[in-house]
Amino acid sequence: MNSMNEVGWLNALDSEQAEAGFLKCCGSKSWARQMVNARPFADLEAVLDQADLIWASLGSEDWLEAFRSHPKIGEKKAEQAQSSVAKTWSEQEQSGTQQSSTNTMTALADGNREYAERFGFIFIVCATGKSAEEMLEILQNRLGNEPGDELRVAAEEQRKITQLRLRKLLDIS
Repeated sequence: MNSMNEVGWLNALDSEQAEAGFLKCCGSKSWARQMVNARPFADLEAVLDQADLIWASLGSEDWLEAFRSHPKIGEKKAEQAQSSVAKTWSEQEQSGTQQSSTNTMTALADGNREYAERFGFIFIVCATGKSAEEMLEILQNRLGNEPGDELRVAAEEQRKITQLRLRKLLDIS
């Protein structure tokens, strides 16, 4: 497939449609608007690179807004409304929790609560390919982080999720 065909349809969307598409990938409205304004993109790499540049330029409030569009690990409902596509993607990304023991899921729920109390936002991890046990271990390790450090760690996990979702949006693996 030639590189223009990968993103040509995205470049051709009106601003409202493009923003809705980008919001499926990352729940920060500022990020989505800036992605809309960065069009046209030459190819997939340009989309991914611009996504990272914009994400890195945002402040913590934008990061927190993006976090709120994710369900907690092991849960299905996000704090903010999600599109049906984003909800499906979250479920796929968290598929590692589907075969987990009750004990692991209880520990994840307890860890999610402790994490939210400690940091003031939900535990974000790029869950794709991770078991519930792996995510629980990551959560427990990250509880020891300082709040400012953890915000940056969580923002990096959101960046990874956004990259995966942009590839899904463009249907390119």
